[in-house]
Amino acid sequence: MTGVDPRLEAAARRLRLALDMFSTGERLMRERLRRAHPELPAQDLELRLREWLRTRPGAEFGDSAGTRAAWPRQRP
Repeated sequence: MTGVDPRLEAAARRLRLALDMFSTGERLMRERLRRAHPELPAQDLELRLREWLRTRPGAEFGDSAGTRAAWPRQRP
């Protein structure tokens, strides 16, 4: 029986890490909204969280510096 390709294992680890970071960021933003607006019901906080995820004020084109590029990238 052969083992799993190490490249696939590494890719799976990176994907799990990215998903974990997304979940953590979502939880942190939910708590931030809850502290900023304690008067709002949970349903309204979830709406604000979804809106933030859609628009990402200040990071509309991603979180890193650089120029926008078409995706998928065209290979020469």
